[in-house]
Amino acid sequence: MTALYRPDGTIAMERSDVTAFPRSTMQEDVASEHYGELDVRLDPRNRTYWCMLMPQGRPSFTPGLLADLARMQASIPALYARHARSGDCPMRYFVVGSKLSGIFNLGGDLGLFAEHIRKGNRDELATYARACIKVVYNNAVNYELPIVTIALVQGDALGGGFEAALSCDVIIAERRAKFGLPEVLFNMFPGMGAYSFLARRLGSVQAERMILSGKLFGAEELHDLGIVDVLVDDGKGRRAVEDYIHRNTRRHNSHSAIYRTRRRVNPVTYEELSDIIDIWVDTALQLKEVDLRKMMRLTMAQDRRRSGLPQDEAEAV
Repeated sequence: MTALYRPDGTIAMERSDVTAFPRSTMQEDVASEHYGELDVRLDPRNRTYWCMLMPQGRPSFTPGLLADLARMQASIPALYARHARSGDCPMRYFVVGSKLSGIFNLGGDLGLFAEHIRKGNRDELATYARACIKVVYNNAVNYELPIVTIALVQGDALGGGFEAALSCDVIIAERRAKFGLPEVLFNMFPGMGAYSFLARRLGSVQAERMILSGKLFGAEELHDLGIVDVLVDDGKGRRAVEDYIHRNTRRHNSHSAIYRTRRRVNPVTYEELSDIIDIWVDTALQLKEVDLRKMMRLTMAQDRRRSGLPQDEAEAV
């Protein structure tokens, strides 16, 4: 069972994957997958693949977490094809959440950014950024499968964490969750999909205002704007996902078609994300030491969040 990336970043499968005869259930196959920084399982009753982030270091998109996400994503089309039967969907929903209390994901690996910027490592910055957009792009196109993607946000989703949530069809958030794009605070911009996704949801003017503000937004605010689809009380997020799936399972076909139509009418292409990366790398390499010091202060704030130490809300950005 092998899944491969095409040059444009989409997932492709070998013919042998499509014709392979399953010797185990899909639930057993998913249970046999082992990742150092992800917890994955399949709920066969609801045909839902649960992927919970559990970064081992800083609660951001480190190279280790990105590598696990890439392997996990590559496995999904192969699993789907292997277990599909007579047009029946073996998996209908994909849910991404976090096992960290109060944190969905705090975004890019700022310490790594600063290191590469100081050394002028253009290729390394571009390699990291491309690993990020492969993750959000494959999620945004639903792995080219008739599944619905759901972000379960029970804590802060900042920078790349916000971008990851935006790449899903549906965002279900608890009231305590905060969302933000802090890059402008150290003279950068979010380059892994934020503008693309927000502009399609809000329009370019409002997307730019949000990005340039550098502000934290509460889940209720974003629910009012239509970015958060389902708002629930704290501690009720997982149940809300299960209720959403149960409530809509008989309409899965129509929901999947609507989200597919949305992508056709207003697509986010891999080429668009890749071109923005070039702008992001150019911008990063122009940062001054004063900007990098601000970046490192945010890095230390991320570390304090992981260790559970108290901090000012501004630092959490």
